Amino acid sequence: MTKKTAPDILRIAVAQLNPTVGDIAGNLAKAREARADAARQGADIILFTELFLAGYPPEDLVLKPAFLRACERAAEDFAGDTADGGPGVIVGTPLKRKSGTHNSIIVADGGKILAERYKLDLPNYGEFDEKRVFQAGPEIQGPVNFRGVRLGIPICEDIWGDVAICETLAESGAEILLAPNGSPYYRAKIDVRHQVVIRQVIECGLPIIYANQLGGQDELIFDGASFAIGADKTLAFQMSQFEEAVDVTTWKRQGDHWVCSEGPMSKIPDKEEADYRACMLGLRDYVNKNGFKNVVLGLSGGIDSAICAALAVDALGEERLRAVMMPYRYTSKDSLKDAEDCARALGCRYDIVPIFEPVEGFMHALTQLFEGTKEGITEENLQSRARGTILMAISNKFGSMVVTTGNKSEMSVGYATLYGDMNGGFNPIKDLYKMQVYALSRWRNSHVPPGALGPSGEVIPSNIIDKAPSAELRENQTDQDSLPPYPVLDDILECLVENEMGVDDIVARGHDRATVTRIEHLLYIAEYKRRQAAPGVKITRKNFGRDRRYPITNRFRDRG
Repeated sequence: MTKKTAPDILRIAVAQLNPTVGDIAGNLAKAREARADAARQGADIILFTELFLAGYPPEDLVLKPAFLRACERAAEDFAGDTADGGPGVIVGTPLKRKSGTHNSIIVADGGKILAERYKLDLPNYGEFDEKRVFQAGPEIQGPVNFRGVRLGIPICEDIWGDVAICETLAESGAEILLAPNGSPYYRAKIDVRHQVVIRQVIECGLPIIYANQLGGQDELIFDGASFAIGADKTLAFQMSQFEEAVDVTTWKRQGDHWVCSEGPMSKIPDKEEADYRACMLGLRDYVNKNGFKNVVLGLSGGIDSAICAALAVDALGEERLRAVMMPYRYTSKDSLKDAEDCARALGCRYDIVPIFEPVEGFMHALTQLFEGTKEGITEENLQSRARGTILMAISNKFGSMVVTTGNKSEMSVGYATLYGDMNGGFNPIKDLYKMQVYALSRWRNSHVPPGALGPSGEVIPSNIIDKAPSAELRENQTDQDSLPPYPVLDDILECLVENEMGVDDIVARGHDRATVTRIEHLLYIAEYKRRQAAPGVKITRKNFGRDRRYPITNRFRDRG
């Protein structure tokens, strides 16, 4: 009997796809289609991303026995497909075993499940809280023998943490490491991923293939950008960012190492394009995955609503956006013109619904209660709440999801009205500071991102970008009447929110102490508003919600 020799070539397909959490049948169908594509390309095995059959992150769905059973049935069915002699599969699924419920993968070939592997290092920081619903694998399990090649399969955090999992797999005889991931986007995250994998390659001496999920899931954006680092610590291949793909990479045995001889080398977008495409993808997936036919937003003539309108048209198409201008006595002629020009440039439906009568009706109803008091923020907020009520009425009547348009600078300091301009189902710019909104608006006027459904050219009128921002809730109002200039405000907020810096350190950067302490105070007292805000795309390292969880009742102030 002739002894079968190990192959010298292995063609590994990487499936960078967009699953939907809970759509097990849909995810399985997507996996089958990808496997067929990989077979046509001559792949030996196809690598899917973390918990692909369930969708990631499934959160407390994994506490439901029926969900776990459905996921395991799908994994078994998919394993059965491999009896056709085509590519083997590595696919992620939750599995309930005697040792607990695990974030797992199965390896299947020849119609059978060859092996299961369980995630060992469960992340419990930032947007991750897997320890609530999963148990860590009981021990590091060795490599899987796939057609004569020993594959190590660390799962996501297994290569991010300090546990020597990759090194142990190498010592156990692994020849290549294939790592399924669910790594959410934030600005410049690709560089971070590359450095993490390079560090592991240095430790274990093996090439590592990093497969990352694509798509929006609530506030998280998965940007794909799958890649591999060779044993020589260089980039072996790089897949595209923000695009679904099934790419086959060819690996050849050279002495003791496997070397990638063929694979994609995609260009990675710069930071403005990446942020814009993340916001666009997040809005598109939130609307489509939740079954909304179209969206509506208040188009005020300001930059925040203008960029949200551009994002909506780019993500969904002009026919799925209704923009509504709701003027009052303080709405300027410039704003009326700017809003109309923006809607015309985008090609979306544009309606005007004046709010004079509803606002005056509220004022009349409250005349007796408010007698003897001065007009102020309460009356200003009535305008915002009238607009919010109108948008919600349109939503109820036509089934359109309301897109809310507040930026991170405003939400940080509470310059937003509950049950008014905060009304809405999703906010694509929730994690963008005001100056980033300006930067992305200028970028969009010069570029059309791949996959965008909107037009080219200037879609955000230059006057919107150039004029002083204002809520237009009183005569001659501008944002800078009560806030420091946005470049100053944004820097202080980034120090406080992203970097958790102390007041003394922020002052040392050149900021006025009284301004810093005031902004810190506004940040803390606005927490109750943020808890009631719509979800929105995560762009920075620390967004409000998943990443930053401060108490609403909080008397701490940093006084050095």
